[in-house]
Amino acid sequence: MNLHVNSEISTLKRLIIHSPDSGLGKVVPSKAQDWLFEDIVHLKTMRKQEYDYYVRLLLYFLDPEKIVGVEQARTDNENRDFFIPQKEGYLNSDRVLEFQVLLSEVLQNEALRMQLVAAVSAIEECSYKEMQFFMRMSVKELTRTLITGITDSGDMYFPPVPNLIFTRDIGIMVNDHILLNKPAKMARSRESLLAKYVFFNHPLFKDLQGKIVEIEENEEHFLLPEEEQFAREETLEGGDVMMVAPNHLLIGISERTSLEAARQAMRKLFRLGVLNKVTLIKIPAKRDYMHIDTIFTQIKKNVWVLLGSLGRAAEKQKKEKMWESLGQKEKTEELVISQFTFENGLEKSRLFENLEDLLDNISKVDLKSEKETVFVYSGNNEFPYGAREQWTDSCNLLVLKEGVAIGYDRNDKTSEAFEAAGFSTMHAVEMVKKFESGTLNPQDVKDTIILLPSAELSRARGGSHCMSLPILRESV
Repeated sequence: MNLHVNSEISTLKRLIIHSPDSGLGKVVPSKAQDWLFEDIVHLKTMRKQEYDYYVRLLLYFLDPEKIVGVEQARTDNENRDFFIPQKEGYLNSDRVLEFQVLLSEVLQNEALRMQLVAAVSAIEECSYKEMQFFMRMSVKELTRTLITGITDSGDMYFPPVPNLIFTRDIGIMVNDHILLNKPAKMARSRESLLAKYVFFNHPLFKDLQGKIVEIEENEEHFLLPEEEQFAREETLEGGDVMMVAPNHLLIGISERTSLEAARQAMRKLFRLGVLNKVTLIKIPAKRDYMHIDTIFTQIKKNVWVLLGSLGRAAEKQKKEKMWESLGQKEKTEELVISQFTFENGLEKSRLFENLEDLLDNISKVDLKSEKETVFVYSGNNEFPYGAREQWTDSCNLLVLKEGVAIGYDRNDKTSEAFEAAGFSTMHAVEMVKKFESGTLNPQDVKDTIILLPSAELSRARGGSHCMSLPILRESV
């Protein structure tokens, strides 16, 4: 089985990433927010000093044959061809898969190439002559242009899709099915379209045919006035979807994912028999939080990292009426957590009062953990570090194997909280150099948070969890 995910924490075997492309270097301040970047980034630093270490770590843990002893991949090698998709010396791993390479392989098919060029030209409002020009391009140049908007000669025909580095958002494996996203923002429409062509047409996903779940608009949506259409759109992004146990999916209702889309996804998965338990988590629709994976992720069966102000602390504050009676209303951040099960054709539901109760239930009931559930809080739950470090993705970690996860190096207080919970922390640069020298083996790394350089990556508002689309993990 080459495509299957039924947990967030079992050993990662295959995933899809997308390396920072030249389009990121073309984001200008006036368009950063429109293109969903928090700031403009220094592309050279993001690539060489940060993202390359992310790729090295993935290879050492998932595909060591592609990197152990490979001179081009060493930290002291100035030539980056090993990390640049479509370059002659590119790593070409079949476990750490690059979206750009997958798209290029799909575009080898002339009929698909014509369809996709026509579709992109339509949504980007290109002229007919421009569409013909794209069709005359080589596959390599066309692939880069469809992703970056920029030709090899440097001409920009349409905007970049800088958020494509966050591959989690284009789709999520749910057991042996894949749930495709429907992005909330126009800036992500092209990456969603490209993803559909890859998942429906690449040979890697041939076993998924008939198992791809798409979010669709209500059949009467087109009849609504335009201002109502926008308000009623059914949108879903992968950062709001977590496969936490073989029979349990979490879906966030957030700034980017609507209730209508969450409900549609849940009922489609129920009807298909993919699982029979889905928990919907409504979080404040704020840029601060964006998706549920920016406020919590799982590290071990019994260990979670989360933002305390959206947990029991908020629930306790909400119940205290003293300030209201004195005429001063305290501001609380509220979550609504509803769990649905599907049995004998009927939906049953229950409510959870707070986030910790839900996560504890997942650990003990779904994952059969016999240990006490441990909560590691963003910023060590110290004011004002909880909110500061959540903003720079302290709660957004990718688990490589249970207890070993990649986080960002800038979240110092959260690192202290992990250490207090019994984890080691090691900087990614130090770990990679130990791997290169042979003084440390990835198999020997246990209960460790790996701290990735993140000065530039964090400007984009997404962590290692966002930058990954796992398509195969060991089954729990």
